Amino acid sequence: MKLSLVVPVMNEEDNIEPLIKKIDESLPNLEYETIFVDDGSSDRTVENIKKFATKNTKIVVFNRNFGQSTAMQGGIDHASGELIATLDGDLQNDPSDIPLMIEKLEKESWDVVAGIRAKRQDGMFLRKIPSKIANWIIRKTTGVYISDYGCTLKLFKKDVAKNLNLYGELHRFIPVLAKMYGAKMTEMDVKHHSRIHGESKYGIGRTFKVVSDLMLMLFFQKYKQRPMHLFGGVGSGMLFFGMIINFYLFVVKILGNDIGDRPLLILGVLLTLGGIQLIATGFLAEVIMRTYYESQDKKPYVVKELILK
Repeated sequence: MKLSLVVPVMNEEDNIEPLIKKIDESLPNLEYETIFVDDGSSDRTVENIKKFATKNTKIVVFNRNFGQSTAMQGGIDHASGELIATLDGDLQNDPSDIPLMIEKLEKESWDVVAGIRAKRQDGMFLRKIPSKIANWIIRKTTGVYISDYGCTLKLFKKDVAKNLNLYGELHRFIPVLAKMYGAKMTEMDVKHHSRIHGESKYGIGRTFKVVSDLMLMLFFQKYKQRPMHLFGGVGSGMLFFGMIINFYLFVVKILGNDIGDRPLLILGVLLTLGGIQLIATGFLAEVIMRTYYESQDKKPYVVKELILK
């Protein structure tokens, strides 16, 4: 199978028929499969997929809503193509861009081609501006300079997609996860259409979730395999300054001065206790990290090629 097309859907009953037709029209000369992942729809989405599906279609039905990241991962897990593309189920992404993305990936030897919604058909204040702010923050903090983190339309080589390990809300950070894997990425402009049927699952509230997910991504980037460097470093600094403060107050007390009503005493105690707790957390994180790798026989590296002569 050349291509696996992963399409997460939730309550998109009116979009299913035109989406399937558009996919068939866009990929006439390509051997592909379409994997619809129903993320807990309460309408006739699944029934319409069964009714209008054509060749090589898989339907993965979740028993409840797990979120877009988990739905993408479910589709990727069931994909068998050499290349894997992700596509929104609301008709805003255009499948006709996929052949051009495949051509770019193969001719220029990329691992990932990410779409840029060049003429985005969304509201300015509730969608475009929050998205631009989130994109800027992610680029500056992670160092992964992708223009449009929110565009679902992306094309991956199979090995990259299979190693993304999406969960929670991490679909926003797919380029960061791909970079951590070692993938070579590029971008290209893709078409974007207004939503015709159904209601958007996105809102300005999702922008604020980016902050907590971003902290997790930064931790993964820098400290996933060495958490003690973070917790131990911060904890040691706090413990050092706490001990200096406490020693100073000890000398003051020996000299006969009262220290019981000094705010500095509280700060010194808090820094000392906080430092000890963070160092202990670092030890526990190291144990958990080693258990994660060793119990599952995972390796903290990925071999791109093995050459034997």
